[in-house]
Amino acid sequence: MKKIEKIVKELDYNLDFLEKETEGVLEKAEESIRITKRALEQIRILFLRKKLIPKNEEIGFFKSIKPYVFSKLIYYVKLFSIESKRPRSSNKSQVKYFNNHIDRLQNYFNDNLEFYHYFRRGAIFLDEEYFMRGKADIRLFPDSLSFFTDDKFSTSHDTTVATIMAYDMLIIYLKREIDKLENNNSMETNFNAFKKQSKLFWTGNKTDLIELIYALHSSGSINSGTADIKEMASACEQMFNIDLGDYYRTFLEIRSRKINQTKFIDKLKQSLENKMLDSDE
Repeated sequence: MKKIEKIVKELDYNLDFLEKETEGVLEKAEESIRITKRALEQIRILFLRKKLIPKNEEIGFFKSIKPYVFSKLIYYVKLFSIESKRPRSSNKSQVKYFNNHIDRLQNYFNDNLEFYHYFRRGAIFLDEEYFMRGKADIRLFPDSLSFFTDDKFSTSHDTTVATIMAYDMLIIYLKREIDKLENNNSMETNFNAFKKQSKLFWTGNKTDLIELIYALHSSGSINSGTADIKEMASACEQMFNIDLGDYYRTFLEIRSRKINQTKFIDKLKQSLENKMLDSDE
């Protein structure tokens, strides 16, 4: 596994270098596809050389390591396809084009909603079914049939995890492109979706996070109260690998609560007080 970790670190370094040094998005995506495919094949060879793999190690590999690498391949393949067909007309047309793709990507989450919630919550009770070889069951509704063609290096849901991770990154990329088009801002053309990519995932309710963001915004604690709510929401989306959707509409729903408008903030206060009491004991 140490050799595999080394390959992953080298891949991250190479992709980060490409993001910084390569100007054209298509050229960048094409080269990234090549080096990611090579890294994935190297990892496959190393993994299959090991005959006896402990259960927890196998689950960890197919739940985290392989999807992490494979997600980059999916990301760049989709990015190449999207950018190669990008309209060369008005900003309005490009924004519409990108929004349509965001809708399609989000549809994938809806189509795999049960597993999506399982993964986002950090659940483990079905890991043996989802992330161990030889456990493939068509009744689990996997999105990929790769485990039928390469059952030695695939499980029923490792590709699903990789796709979720890749689509998260694509949505972030597309939203940044939309933001640049709407604001005529060309200063961030080299946005790096992988730069300091967070490994944190918000596993609570989206509404709770939106409540927290608005609480921070209203407190004036960020940038001395000058931070824009859109900027703060975007930062949290990137930090916690989540799409908050129409957060303003959600805030209106929070505001219209008849009982306990600050439900999550109150819960945080209680949790912290309990933690302090436990520490005293």
